[in-house]
Amino acid sequence: MNNKRLVPERTRDIGKFLVGRLLPFAKKRQVGPFTFIDHMGPAVIGPPHYMDIDQHPHIGLSTLTYLLSGEVHHRDSTGASQIIKAGDVGFMTSGKGVAHSERTPEALRNGNTFEMHGYQIWVAMPKELEESEPDFQFISKEDIPSCKQEGLEIKLIAGSGFGMTSPLEVLSPLFMVDIYSEKDNKIDIAGQVEGEIAIVVVQGKVNDNDTIVEAGTMLISKTENECYLNISAGSRVLLFGGGPLPEERFLHWNFVSSNKERLKQAADDWKNKLFPKIPGDNSYIPLPE
Repeated sequence: MNNKRLVPERTRDIGKFLVGRLLPFAKKRQVGPFTFIDHMGPAVIGPPHYMDIDQHPHIGLSTLTYLLSGEVHHRDSTGASQIIKAGDVGFMTSGKGVAHSERTPEALRNGNTFEMHGYQIWVAMPKELEESEPDFQFISKEDIPSCKQEGLEIKLIAGSGFGMTSPLEVLSPLFMVDIYSEKDNKIDIAGQVEGEIAIVVVQGKVNDNDTIVEAGTMLISKTENECYLNISAGSRVLLFGGGPLPEERFLHWNFVSSNKERLKQAADDWKNKLFPKIPGDNSYIPLPE
């Protein structure tokens, strides 16, 4: 993969949790429709510090939650209430406006500690669907398509690729793939997926033309559909990307839109508490000044 960018993870503190921001960055705002990627952990969770992200809003995007370890209780203003465990996929489509929270499940607040590790990803919605009704989908790990190809364990988290299609209903052509290799191996991506391609090294390392890329780094191919690299034994990577959306997307706090004025309206609506609420939840994260 000669035509590439390397992006190191940037750690930030969101209160009781450290996350690593991978996307966006200055030279690349999106990969396909993927607009934002946060790497959560790995971190040890336990008393007195649990994951407690209070009610907050979104518009114009879908959030994809994928955990490698741990559990999170997702609740949102559509009425959805779902425990997402390692290997599961939670996919909330915000459309014209949704509020949600993410917390450590009550069953895990038992005095013990556990590891929390995963990714939360924002996928921009097609312009014609940005004002659609909010929705939540859940796909259990048992229903995630998987296969083995030449010593690689491949799971298709979303979209289509590697001869598989995920049951997750996505809104534009995209892919997200989890690949693990027990031995030194080669990943040949050409022809397996379509569109822009990014690779997050989750654990271990990959080798691209004698450039060693270790965990916590994202590679972005500048050439659509053509990409291969060597992966070391015991390593794991996430592939994601797809066809780019034709219009530019703008971000403000938790909002994504093709229209800057819509971002301002969403901010005002949240400030004035006009968003729908999670049933029975009065928590509120104020709009940052």
